[in-house]
Amino acid sequence: MNIWLIMLLGGCLIIKKKISLIYLFGRFQIPETMRKALHYVPPAVLSAIIFPELFLHDGTLNLSFDNTRLVAGLVAIVVAWFSKNTLITIIAGMIALYLLQFFL
Repeated sequence: MNIWLIMLLGGCLIIKKKISLIYLFGRFQIPETMRKALHYVPPAVLSAIIFPELFLHDGTLNLSFDNTRLVAGLVAIVVAWFSKNTLITIIAGMIALYLLQFFL
């Protein structure tokens, strides 16, 4: 039961922080340099989450084509390059990973 209480309190704190930031955005102007810098935060965070999953296998660097996650990631990159559509990219990457794991 304690884990649920911690998760609930953590969620409430995060929501409070987000609402306070939304409220403050109407009160003052953010410098243009800061806006440009904040534009790169989501890709940087996603890269920090995704790249270790693609390149590391059992704690070691694996750059071979036996690494199904890396190959599926490469398929997703190619699909993203041509389609410019996030949903299609995610679906293509998931299908590629499923097929590679099923057949290899």
